[in-house]
Amino acid sequence: MKKAMVVLSGGQDSTICLFKAIKDYDIVESISFNYGQKHSLELESAKRVSEMAGVPHYIVDVPDILKSRSPLTNPNNKLEEYHNYKEMDKIIGDRVELTFVPMRNAFFLTLAANYALEKDIYTLVTGVCQEDNANYPDCREEFIKLQQDTINEALGIKNFVIETPLMHLSKAESIKMAYLQLKGCMEALAYSHTCYAGCYPPCGKCHACVLRAEGFKQAGIEDPLLVRVREEQK
Repeated sequence: MKKAMVVLSGGQDSTICLFKAIKDYDIVESISFNYGQKHSLELESAKRVSEMAGVPHYIVDVPDILKSRSPLTNPNNKLEEYHNYKEMDKIIGDRVELTFVPMRNAFFLTLAANYALEKDIYTLVTGVCQEDNANYPDCREEFIKLQQDTINEALGIKNFVIETPLMHLSKAESIKMAYLQLKGCMEALAYSHTCYAGCYPPCGKCHACVLRAEGFKQAGIEDPLLVRVREEQK
């Protein structure tokens, strides 16, 4: 039977990956990490999304391990805010986004591999994509391939795989895939959490919120999370 472990942050991309994995694999489990992130609300989302998907879910506590100047882990630094996608794109340009946490993905993929192997799972699924390439170096295809090679070398095997189904999709394309192909995914996206400010309703001004809004706008689909907010505020 085909088995996969999904690295589930609780955000938009990892939620889509979870439901794609359910479509593509016979057995699916999910794993999240509590690393002291400002937006820890995403862990509640990951738990809720996993329950909706009907898959086992694990939260690994690794607080105070990852150090950085990122406002996601350093309370002394403030999140950069933007009024819209055009402004954000102009401000950030090609520089690494300020929310980048060095070595986070390498650390998480290593831990996820450890958990997966204990269950005889040899496939990890993660929601990184090269749309974030200029802002997050550890979301590039080259990095994932090297990380996969490192894991296989560390284990003395050749069959451990890291799948990245969204790697070459724009945000709009991944949203359309969720809408058209993945049963139950849009309902789950209503409970996903993307906002780096760690608040609900989402702030709408951080890097993650602006990217999410632009993706749904380009896809021509209303964000189910915002539909949920509107319904709850009636």
